[in-house]
Amino acid sequence: MSKFLNVSLRQSAVFIPVTAILREEKTLTETTALLIANLGKLGYTVSEPLLHTLNGTSPTFQSKLLNIFREVTGVNKNWTPLVKGWDVPTGEGRIDHLITFFANIFNAKGTRLQCGHIIPENTFPLERYNGCPFCGTPFVTGEIEVMGQGSKKKLLSLWTEKELNGFYKDLLESKTALDATQMDSLKILLNELPLPEATVGMKETLMAVIDTYVEAGAPEKAQSLFTSPADILRYLWYKHTGFLQIVEPKTIIKRATANNKHLFKPLDNSGKAKIQKLSDLKLKYNRKMCLTVARWLNELPLDAEKACEIMHPKRGMWVRFIRALRLAEYSKKKGFENLARLMEVFYHQQYPVWSGQVNQFRLKSDADNTFRLLKQRPGLFARSLFANMLWFGADETANAFAEIVDKVPARLVFTLNMYANTYFDKNGSRTVKPLGGVAKNIPNNPLLSLFEQEDLEKMKEKVEELCVMAIKKRFAGVENSNKTIFIEEGLFKIPVSIGDRSENVQDLPSALMGTRFPVLGHTIRLFMQWGTGLPAQHMDMDLSCHIAYESTVDICSFSRLVTTGCKHSGDIRSIPEKVGTAEYIDLNLHELRNAGPGNKGAKYVTFTCNAYSTGSITPNMVIGWMDSAFPMKISGKTGVAYDPSCVQHQVRITQPLTKGLVFGVLDIEANEILWLEMPFYGQVVQQLDNKGVNDLMKKLNSKLSVGNLLKIKAEAQGLSLTENVEEADEVYDMKWAMNSAAVTRLLID
Repeated sequence: MSKFLNVSLRQSAVFIPVTAILREEKTLTETTALLIANLGKLGYTVSEPLLHTLNGTSPTFQSKLLNIFREVTGVNKNWTPLVKGWDVPTGEGRIDHLITFFANIFNAKGTRLQCGHIIPENTFPLERYNGCPFCGTPFVTGEIEVMGQGSKKKLLSLWTEKELNGFYKDLLESKTALDATQMDSLKILLNELPLPEATVGMKETLMAVIDTYVEAGAPEKAQSLFTSPADILRYLWYKHTGFLQIVEPKTIIKRATANNKHLFKPLDNSGKAKIQKLSDLKLKYNRKMCLTVARWLNELPLDAEKACEIMHPKRGMWVRFIRALRLAEYSKKKGFENLARLMEVFYHQQYPVWSGQVNQFRLKSDADNTFRLLKQRPGLFARSLFANMLWFGADETANAFAEIVDKVPARLVFTLNMYANTYFDKNGSRTVKPLGGVAKNIPNNPLLSLFEQEDLEKMKEKVEELCVMAIKKRFAGVENSNKTIFIEEGLFKIPVSIGDRSENVQDLPSALMGTRFPVLGHTIRLFMQWGTGLPAQHMDMDLSCHIAYESTVDICSFSRLVTTGCKHSGDIRSIPEKVGTAEYIDLNLHELRNAGPGNKGAKYVTFTCNAYSTGSITPNMVIGWMDSAFPMKISGKTGVAYDPSCVQHQVRITQPLTKGLVFGVLDIEANEILWLEMPFYGQVVQQLDNKGVNDLMKKLNSKLSVGNLLKIKAEAQGLSLTENVEEADEVYDMKWAMNSAAVTRLLID
């Protein structure tokens, strides 16, 4: 039950199985009232159907439910920072650290702490600290003292087996790649429930289904799911590295090496990390797995030449896998004739390479043959549309693409429509994220300089007209007898789930990257908790923020605990035994609006976390922010400032290669927070490229919102917009949009 509850909570719901309902109570029981009160302290309220159903469950069930909520919201974790009452600065400075440094070298007089360090008099005010102010080792743990300060409660709805199974099917059929939260939920459901009748929508989703069969000892059932050697390679690499996309070994090694570099050279472990990662990536398979893969390849419904052409882009990886899986040996056995033919064609390279032919004709400026080949693969034509418009001309390219636009997956059509404006900006730049890499800021296509701005504007218009026409045509092709439609205003702030997906898990109600959260009060509190369950050790993770003014920047981090509009709770560099530790930053919006040169105010505040220790950000670290229309208290006794009822959004780190991570941007003028996730190479916040953040924000802002997509649907199907929910034949509200996998049903192929 607990696993299903975790899945439902991510969708703002509570799953209650039929077996848990013992009776029908008309009056509210004492235990149910107590449960609702406790959920209220955690920041939740329940719908009427959920309340009636909960009232019929046993006290034991309700107790287990509350414990799960406490676990997910982090009530049982240690949220004690380094400084008590850290909203009042301690006044520590670099000179205090310098004096303490020499005092410990020469064994001067002072107070000796548990960690062994001597703190001289008139340096750090020790009565203000929960640990050592010099080395950042905490000695004290504390409990959450105040809960229920939140001004806006999250509404929980009821989930039965019907909703759970419907969500399960939506995940499988999603027409866009699942983010880390959705994939984690899918894996839970695959392990607990039988596979429903559903058409798997994405290759990444397919890997999770295949793995379920393999783990159950029935790899033969996965045979029908493989359509090409690329699927098999993707699965093998997923099992070996955990990546659902084929991230090149050199990329993984490069990230691991960079993550283990250190600003202080004696602590630099990049060389050892590279050797270790090379060892980890070595392939080794037992005979059973070798035979399984040999059968998969032998029974693929493709001729050898076509299969080898698909294998060619990853030829280097295939050579390694062929050796590790002993495929040459199995190809000589009876019954593996198809595999033998595949090996022969692959090693002698007796196959054409489609991409090579396209490039050959393209370099010769042979538009007819280039487009003839591109029309054979509509998806690749779509991905290269912008570049081809610059190479061959807008009209000729657009006319060729128009012939096959109906065959292009809907997610690609929407992507073209969203990013045309950014791509054809002559003076702009773009943020790209290679597979497994970090976000990079790159200049736009140099061919743009050959065109006048008027020509580029026409190219944008052509792309947008072509895409909108294709989208409307698809909606118009769906029969719909309804007359009216209701679209909730909040849907215009939720982007369509295409690309830029989160790589980390959201255990509380989840949101899509690019979602905007309105600021409710005058203080935003960032939080970071890490180290729970780990033994005491040096593990220095840093919570920071980057403040952008019109002509200058500022930071708040371990090196600058107090700055205009920001206060940091103190730098912790070691974690206590098993319970973990926490850091906070308070952002005062009043001060930020009136700060900076000429009192023009700050523009943006970027939220970041970094691994200052060598390696990546520790797994299961929780980061996020709190917001409330009411003042949020800070314990003067322990400094604990966490209140689950005030949490607006939080993320649990699961991506194993992240060194630095941007997890949100506060737009002060708009009074809202943009949720985004941008990994970067950074041991400290100063290494953040703010231009990359700005470009990513532009990219997210250019995304089509769910609300605008529904307006296109209404126009294409002749539906009238209404503001009255009861009068609407079709209702699209925030509750419906919570299931982003179900929203992808609007992407009609």
